[in-house]
Amino acid sequence: MMTDELYMQRCLELANLGMGNVSPNPLVGCVIVSDQKIIGEGYHAKYGEAHAEVNAIHSVIEKYADQAAGLLARATVYVSLEPCAHFGKTPPCADLLVRHRVKKVVIGNRDPFADVDGKGIEKLKNAGIAVVTGVLEQECSQLNRRFFTRIRKQRPYIILKWASTADGYFAPKDVAQRWITGTMAKQLVHKWRTEEDAVLVGKLTALADNPQLNVREWQGKNPIRIVIDRNLEIPLSNNLFNDVAKTVVFNEQKTEVQNNIHYIQMEDMQYYLPQKIAFQLYLMDIQSVIIEGGANILHQFIKGNLWDEARVFNSNKIWKEGIPSPQINGVITDQFNIETDTLTIYQNNHS
Repeated sequence: MMTDELYMQRCLELANLGMGNVSPNPLVGCVIVSDQKIIGEGYHAKYGEAHAEVNAIHSVIEKYADQAAGLLARATVYVSLEPCAHFGKTPPCADLLVRHRVKKVVIGNRDPFADVDGKGIEKLKNAGIAVVTGVLEQECSQLNRRFFTRIRKQRPYIILKWASTADGYFAPKDVAQRWITGTMAKQLVHKWRTEEDAVLVGKLTALADNPQLNVREWQGKNPIRIVIDRNLEIPLSNNLFNDVAKTVVFNEQKTEVQNNIHYIQMEDMQYYLPQKIAFQLYLMDIQSVIIEGGANILHQFIKGNLWDEARVFNSNKIWKEGIPSPQINGVITDQFNIETDTLTIYQNNHS
């Protein structure tokens, strides 16, 4: 017997397929069930394009043609997030469900966005459609934690990432580049980059490692690269300034655009830098960012309690000296072995 929870689980699987392509919109999946059978599915695949409910209803119409109207009138629609009630890039999904006279709608999360928040549910109820909310609510919230953070906290979802040697070092003292983790850990980091809007490093990391911050070890889109360079000391020959992705340079000197390089001037970067960065990224519609170093930048975000998740690799390498790894207090939510490395995921429950 299929239950509401199982259909909602399927919505979450579908929603996840949009990862990396829908920001700053939420991830949404939709399943349509009629006569105990799934007759249509859809998800929000790309920002600015059709929403999950639209794609699911289209799949029913395509498959069942003349029978579609009757099937939809008897149908229960499962959707991981409250159907939108406003005209944005696309018309309201709540209106679409009303127009097709579906029997019932089962929803995972209410949408906290002010233009929706309860209004989609209200439209459905006013049209005589039965509505159930809060099915797999926690799982739906976890999936859209980036979107919810941006709406509720006016800042992006902030992920800290670093690797530590077995004896607690993060980087060598002599600014040379040395790998701490193995090749699979590196691939995983590239996969993560495809899932987030931006990746951020400080000046010293840019100078020492000359990173590309792209996704060459994985398939997907490159994130926006962000670098902190107060006095514009990083040479333009640095990999961060190549043309494979947009690069944003937070600095105290100038605001201008040169091809794919965007310089954004900030004042007094020695004060409240994490807060200034978080707000600026919010203004740029950047919904999530991975902060990949260096130690100073990571420490500032930890000290400011401005992080949501930390992903920390521990290797079995011993260096005996170096720059100590950041220390973090968070709730451990997951731990994985990746080749000879251990990955620990921390959640900040007090951000």
